[in-house]
Amino acid sequence: MESRLKVLGHPVHPMLITFPVGLLVTAVIFDVVDAVGGPRFLGEVAYWNITVGLIGGLLAAVAGAFDLLAIPTGTRAKRVGLSHAAANIAVILLFAAVWAVRLNADSRAAGGALIAIEVVALAILSGSAWLGGELVDRLGVGVDPDANLDAPSSLRSPTATHSIGDVR
Repeated sequence: MESRLKVLGHPVHPMLITFPVGLLVTAVIFDVVDAVGGPRFLGEVAYWNITVGLIGGLLAAVAGAFDLLAIPTGTRAKRVGLSHAAANIAVILLFAAVWAVRLNADSRAAGGALIAIEVVALAILSGSAWLGGELVDRLGVGVDPDANLDAPSSLRSPTATHSIGDVR
């Protein structure tokens, strides 16, 4: 099933997930280091990582919704896609709660309870990432129907003629 939202021939959703995942994982690492006596500025950096990660996560969710809505009902892909979406919504809500608590706090540093929530959110995110891989790699969601080991470049028209030596 081909992705419904593309840029230059490539699905948008996988492009958008990289930054929020990286930012949220890094935020948790920074919060843990800060909590065990690391540099105090790491709590502030973690807060801003969460802020930008939430924005990126919401953008990725919108892009993912386009593909989710296109998956036929009654299929395993639809069930996996709904589980993937629900898990990601849970992650966004958990990190949003952590962000909201830290927003007006005297210090942007996270304490033990907030870090515990972040760790739970990362565990859910890990499961959701696996489900996303299952959707693409196993169920073919978001994959171009003409994908193969010798498919032409997505930047070229499928009807374009190629001379010998062209990179496809």
